[in-house]
Amino acid sequence: MLDEKQKLQEIIRLGNEMADIKDLDILMERILREARLFVNADAGSIYIINDGRLEFTYTQNETLRERTPDGRKLVYNTFSLPIDNNTIAGYVANNGIILNIADVYRIPSDAPYSFGKEFDKIASYTTRSMLTVPLKTHHGRTMGVLQIINAQDGTGGIVPFFDQDVELIKYFASNAAISMERAQMTRVLLLRMIGLAELRDPKETGPHVNRVAAYSTELYEAWARRRTLSEKEIENNKDILRMAAMLHDVGKVGISDLILQKPGKLTYEEFEMIKQHSLVGAQLFSNPRSDFDVAAAEVALNHHERWDGSGYPGHIDARTGRPVPGHTDQYGKPVGKRGNEIPLLGRIVAIADVYDALSSKRSYKDAWKEEDVVEELKNQAGKQFDPELLEIFQSIHDVIISLKQRYPDPE
Repeated sequence: MLDEKQKLQEIIRLGNEMADIKDLDILMERILREARLFVNADAGSIYIINDGRLEFTYTQNETLRERTPDGRKLVYNTFSLPIDNNTIAGYVANNGIILNIADVYRIPSDAPYSFGKEFDKIASYTTRSMLTVPLKTHHGRTMGVLQIINAQDGTGGIVPFFDQDVELIKYFASNAAISMERAQMTRVLLLRMIGLAELRDPKETGPHVNRVAAYSTELYEAWARRRTLSEKEIENNKDILRMAAMLHDVGKVGISDLILQKPGKLTYEEFEMIKQHSLVGAQLFSNPRSDFDVAAAEVALNHHERWDGSGYPGHIDARTGRPVPGHTDQYGKPVGKRGNEIPLLGRIVAIADVYDALSSKRSYKDAWKEEDVVEELKNQAGKQFDPELLEIFQSIHDVIISLKQRYPDPE
């Protein structure tokens, strides 16, 4: 067991690590996991404030996870709560105070808030102790709410949260909120960049890029766990990939509106111009300053390559825009990358992007039925897509569906 000084040192260390995580979603997963581990809690949830409501963003539950096949991730529905005194999370967000409840089934009848028992009934789970903490920055801004459930003793029995841990979790939550504020600023900047592309191409929306990014990180994580990569490496790569995937089509800012917004079928010459967006996107990051720049260039350049070699832009030097010597056809044009010549991140985003395009409604088409989308992807195994990655994608299809619901298109 750590003493108080050691626990404080651990919180400081975690704060420094969290400050290095740039993506908001990856950060929230880490915050929730570390908070649970710190107080030895079985479960927890994290909410973020958005448009004046609390959005249920992530949940973790070891008991329920152990019931899932192969210990896979939990699939859950997203929802939002009003910031008022009726619910525990709403009360904490509304008043900016911590609630440490020993047993949620014994909340006094005169308390303004109440515990909703519906989740326990549906999941066959029993919530007892609950520590709910506002994620508040040093400036007093409340970013969201951290809710930790069912503290455990050394034998796995459910116990109340210790009072001495509350102040430490409060300090942890403050550091977490500051990191969330930074990550939220990064997310806003990315979405503004994407907004420029959306002005040119209405398909390139915030929900679309968030879905593609979310699908891509889940696909990468499942691939990485097959290869028993370390948790640190997985988290670092997810952090970079999620941001890079959001910018997969940012190169469309360099394509003419007359082509991007043409209502009818494109001519051969116009389609050749559209294909240039992959190169333009990569060139935006051609003078890399970070691992993110490298990944963003890799994704932008390669997400339209095909496993069978018939994709684009092929073997081309992103810095010069010229074909790579020895990788050209009889006309001197670059040939498509084939199989594992296509970088991993490009192969991943290719699947995520096509899946979202087929399953989403557009001005020129209705959304495909889910079973039709899945069948089409299967048909493209070994042709358009990496067969192994596609098999992994299908194995996490339930998680993909839940992510689709998290980022709906506006009505």
